[in-house]
Amino acid sequence: MDTMNRTEVVAKVSQLSTSILLISCLLFSIHTSAQDNRPVQTIRGIVIDYASGTPLPSVSVGLLDLPQTATMTDNDGKFTINNVPVGRHDLQASFVGYEPAIFHEIMLTSAREGYLEIQLKENVQQLDEVVIRSRINKEEPLNKMALSGARMLSVEEASRFAGGMDDPARLVSSFAGVSPSVSTNGISIHGNAPSLLQWRLEDVEIPNPNHFADVASLGGGVLSSLSSNVLGNSDFYTSAFPAEYNNAVSGVFDMKLRNGNNQQFQHTLQAGILGLDVASEGPISRKHNASYLFNYRYSTTGLMNKVSPAGDLEQAMDYQDLNFKFNFPTEKAGVFSWWGTALIDKIKPEIESPEEWDYRDDASDSRMKQIAAATGLSHRYLFGNDGLLKTTLATTYSKTDAWEDVFDFDLVSSPSLDFKSRYTNLVLTSSFNRKYSSKHTNKTGFTITNMNYDMDFDLAPYSTIPMERIAEGKGNTNLVSAYTSSLFSLNDRISATLGANGQFLTLNNSWTIEPRAAIKWQVSSKNSFGFAYGLHSRMEKMDVYFVKTKATGDELINNDLDFTKAHHVSLSYNYKMSDNMNLKVEPYFQYLYDVPVIADSPYSVLNRSTFYVEDALVNKGEGRNYGVDVTFEKYMTKGLYYMVTASVFDSKYYGGDGVWHHTKFNRNYILNGLVGKEWMVGRNKQDVLGVNLKLTLQGGNRYSPVDEEATLAHPDKETQYNETKAYSKQLSPMFLANYTFSYRMNRNNVSHEFAIKGMNATGYKEYFGHEYNLKTGVIEPRRLKNSILNIVYRLDF
Repeated sequence: MDTMNRTEVVAKVSQLSTSILLISCLLFSIHTSAQDNRPVQTIRGIVIDYASGTPLPSVSVGLLDLPQTATMTDNDGKFTINNVPVGRHDLQASFVGYEPAIFHEIMLTSAREGYLEIQLKENVQQLDEVVIRSRINKEEPLNKMALSGARMLSVEEASRFAGGMDDPARLVSSFAGVSPSVSTNGISIHGNAPSLLQWRLEDVEIPNPNHFADVASLGGGVLSSLSSNVLGNSDFYTSAFPAEYNNAVSGVFDMKLRNGNNQQFQHTLQAGILGLDVASEGPISRKHNASYLFNYRYSTTGLMNKVSPAGDLEQAMDYQDLNFKFNFPTEKAGVFSWWGTALIDKIKPEIESPEEWDYRDDASDSRMKQIAAATGLSHRYLFGNDGLLKTTLATTYSKTDAWEDVFDFDLVSSPSLDFKSRYTNLVLTSSFNRKYSSKHTNKTGFTITNMNYDMDFDLAPYSTIPMERIAEGKGNTNLVSAYTSSLFSLNDRISATLGANGQFLTLNNSWTIEPRAAIKWQVSSKNSFGFAYGLHSRMEKMDVYFVKTKATGDELINNDLDFTKAHHVSLSYNYKMSDNMNLKVEPYFQYLYDVPVIADSPYSVLNRSTFYVEDALVNKGEGRNYGVDVTFEKYMTKGLYYMVTASVFDSKYYGGDGVWHHTKFNRNYILNGLVGKEWMVGRNKQDVLGVNLKLTLQGGNRYSPVDEEATLAHPDKETQYNETKAYSKQLSPMFLANYTFSYRMNRNNVSHEFAIKGMNATGYKEYFGHEYNLKTGVIEPRRLKNSILNIVYRLDF
């Protein structure tokens, strides 16, 4: 049977079964509608082929909890289910020759339609041999090339999971292998530094999208600027990622912006302790299915500072962000979209009087202003031969101005730091994806990034010594990457990917070719095994290449640094205990090499947490990470979900001193437990009461022993550590408790939600290094209790 005839047969069979179902539904519709007085809403969406992205017509789509409610997709793969009562529902999409897909617990509110993009995976066997096996939407990542080491991130989870705080960066800390924190949302995977993660939006690498990024920890910030109001479902990679990803060592956070509603206007107003949000989406042209979507947020403290007549809150953090996407489908020229994200941060800590100083840092007047933005024009064109061409032209921009003055006890100041950086990248990326047959799909593409930089960094060794220039550079360079990756469906049980990525840095002519491969064996409907391998690499931050020293003058001592490289090997075993319960076990091993280190020193960039480097580096370091991640999850059913993740790991590095040390982020174990329950309450069971809890137990922070003699001899009493025993000490375990309580009232065309979201209810005091106490004359660990509380009111209309 050729492909065209097969498609026609499939469509007719599916059309007949759906017609019978619709006739049956009609017999019960009047009786059912009389029983349910809840407000109703619409579920819309599109069904596409998992491998090619081609829309699938005549697919049966129905609600499992309301069997009388069903429809089928039109010629463009689109479907609409009207008059669905608010609350949570289970949906299934079925098409002969494809594995059915199930979406559990879709939340419908009275003011917001539900929208789904459903991917169906084709069975490779002939129609009379097909074995039906349903796929739950959470089981696999969105990227078809990822057979191991990846997880799909649901934005709905970000607003529901305790500790998520509507922040996708904090949400992934619930996943196995990821270490959570309170003061920062930096993502440390398997003991790797947060700076080794790649942030990606709409297929483009973007600057760190966190407010006050890189201040407490390089690669992290306070909270994400990417609102859950605009994000779509995304992929999060922790090991051996597919060939299309370059310039990443520890992991990739591949985020997507969803399209706005092209049929109905929907608006959101949200007010909370952390900020005020305004979001809106709707049709630009219903006839052409064009839409817009945006979210703007301003910090509450920033707004209060603006309206404070006396400027009482002048010292408070001030931040704002904007995210948007405009989508323009055309009949013949494909789909065009314009998207963007931007943030502005300002901070000026309050200076206390000298008699209140406990530590030398209390005598510092530190100020910072950051701007980060990314915007792009994307184009998708679907060919008639199951080929999809996607091209994006984007630009990213980041600007940081930071300066610090140090005061003596007479309040006489001396400048100690002056940092200015401007980075502007122009990015062109394009990929062609084609499903050549039911057994072979290939994706090939390239990315060219032109990096313009302008930076200078002055630092004073001591408060009594004038500042010195330690980094300076201005110009541009290019990072070029190309890849190809093929997915082979050998049969309905075995899939494999094979590909390669190559990248080249014109700054110093560094280059690398990186093979990637993975295989997945579906032993039965309940059991599967996976294996993945990848060689990965990442260039350093631009400031590292332009370090100068007083001894070398204008010579750029790090200009020839090569990429940091890593071999990733991961295994996976997945046991589907039931349709709603899943167990995953993932052992892994990572070997890093060509890591920049300081010669004859334990310093390594694998531990880098500050936003500057001032020393000469050489590519002679190594690292190794190995462990096992375990995830046991019950998907939400009847309002209840729970998840337990556990990670046992060891992370070591080989410094310029020729010694293996613990990495700074080697906590050895992480244990998370999450549980949540929702109740439909109210006269018509139309309101939703939700309670969510998360508990975390993980190894404590690592630190190096303090060299007390050297510290006391230092002019500023700056803490000096015994680096020959780098990170050999470890604090007591960290125990965190996070919670979320919410109540949503659904009324006709409008909904109100009240929520209380808290982090670190246990009051754990985070470690910020050892410091000399000015009052007691004792060198002591500085530990602060950082708890985050957000009380939120949300209006959807």
